[in-house]
Amino acid sequence: MSTASDARFWDRTSRTYARGAIADQAAYERTLDRTRALLGPEDRVLELGCGTGTTALRLAGDVHSYLATDISAAMIAIAEQKHAAAPVPVLAFRTATAEALTPGPFDAVLGFNYLHLVRDLPGTLRRIHALLEAEGLFISKTPCVGDMNPLPAMRAIGRAPYAGVFRAAELSRLIHAAGFDILAVESHATRGDDARPYIVARKR
Repeated sequence: MSTASDARFWDRTSRTYARGAIADQAAYERTLDRTRALLGPEDRVLELGCGTGTTALRLAGDVHSYLATDISAAMIAIAEQKHAAAPVPVLAFRTATAEALTPGPFDAVLGFNYLHLVRDLPGTLRRIHALLEAEGLFISKTPCVGDMNPLPAMRAIGRAPYAGVFRAAELSRLIHAAGFDILAVESHATRGDDARPYIVARKR
C-alpha cells in the first residue's frame, strides 16, 4: 500500500463520496464560520485534502487567493465541475500532495479531515510549516482515531485507505514539534461524541 494506492481508492469512491451527506451539518457550519473569522481578505490560502471542493467553494470568496488540492484526480475533477457551475475567480484546484507543492508562501493552510490520512504525519506537518509565511496559520479538524471506536473491519482487510491512529494529545504534540504554537483546540460537534478537534496553530 502506498500514497498512489490511496489515491486510487479515492478515485474509485469519488462519486459515492460526492453524494454523501454531511453527518453533522451544524458542526460543519460552525467550522466554516470559525475558519472564515480567522482569514482575512488579503490572505493567500492553501487547502490540503479538499475532496470534491465543498469547503473551498464556501470559503474562497472571502480571501485574496485560494488553492485547493487533493491526491485524487477524480475528486478534483468533481470539484472543477462544481466550480464551473458556481465560479469563484480567486479559487483554483490542483491534484497534488503537500510535498509536491512549491512554497507559496501561504498565509494560511487548511486541512480538514486530512491529517489522519497522510502516511508521514511528522513529515507532512514540517512541510506545511515550510509552506507558510512567517506567523502563518495552520487550521485543521482531524479525526483522532485513537480516541474513537476500533476501525471497521474493511480497514483491516485492506479495502480502505491508510488511516493513522493517534490521540488528540499526540496530534497536538506533533503539531508543536513541527514548529507551531497552538492557539486553540475546540470541539464543534453539536451531537454525540466527536473526536475531531479543531486546532488553530501559528507558525513559530
